[in-house]
Amino acid sequence: MQRRALLATPFVPAPLWAPGAFAQGAWRPNRPINIIVPFAAGSGTDAVARVVAQMLSAELGGAGVTVDNRAGANGTIAATAVMRSPADGHTLFITTNTTHAANPWLLKRMDYDPIADFTPISKLGNYIFWLTVNAEVPARSLQEFIALARAHPGQISYASGNGTGIVAGATIARLSGVEMLHVPYRSTPPAITDVIAGRVSSIVIDLTPSLGHVREGRLRPLGITNATRSTLVPEVPTLSEQGLTGFDLLSFAALFGPARLPPEVTATLGEAMRRIGARPEYRTRMAEMGFDGGTSTPAELGEFVVRQIAAWGEMIRGAGIEPE
Repeated sequence: MQRRALLATPFVPAPLWAPGAFAQGAWRPNRPINIIVPFAAGSGTDAVARVVAQMLSAELGGAGVTVDNRAGANGTIAATAVMRSPADGHTLFITTNTTHAANPWLLKRMDYDPIADFTPISKLGNYIFWLTVNAEVPARSLQEFIALARAHPGQISYASGNGTGIVAGATIARLSGVEMLHVPYRSTPPAITDVIAGRVSSIVIDLTPSLGHVREGRLRPLGITNATRSTLVPEVPTLSEQGLTGFDLLSFAALFGPARLPPEVTATLGEAMRRIGARPEYRTRMAEMGFDGGTSTPAELGEFVVRQIAAWGEMIRGAGIEPE
């Protein structure tokens, strides 16, 4: 797939939900819905997917909704599986900017197109990422961490379990002018394990799988990757305010189906997600995990992905990351 072709692909929004269609007998699944997730159990995306699966099942009248973790290859294994699934609403994809914004710039070859091969259904919200270090690393601020890396070129390492971790780590190193060792993993759970054990110095990771480790003292947060502080952890400063001026990395989760999902299926699922997003319980449960929940229409998600692909391309080129 050529990047030029990808970026030139026009977005055709799914039909908007017609008021009252749900009550008039819109699409209903006739077997369990399988939500494929591109990261391992225990990852932030897995946690988000399990909340969505439970609430979506209730919205669809108790229909079975399962979560199927297919980690590896930067999410391409899962993305390809969804792309090749029947477009009947029974296979869905909860994924992130890794597969739908970063991969077009990180990978030389992709077997899927994040726009043409998927039907947008709803955004699910944004992750809050932060730079964290092993509790034994003698750094309690970004500047102390940079000084440590500068004093030990190539010896301070950062793990990654997704596209956000790859890009954030490389960007921090470039903007700070230091040399750090990148240690990639298939997913975040094993990466966290090695950082906690001291085999890797640091990781840029979302709050969802790491908040508990921070609260128990196994990881130490040094800074938020967003441009502004998060209301979920307001005491943690941003990387931008600590010297990496302008550092602003947005990571999202969203729900997709395969391309050419029938309009009535997209409408039913989109309306179900709208109803879920309007419930205070949704934001509360997500916030408890460190995820900023918020849904969208299918059209809004489609337009958002187009903008994110461009934004991540600029960020990855700026970090000097070459496609692999």
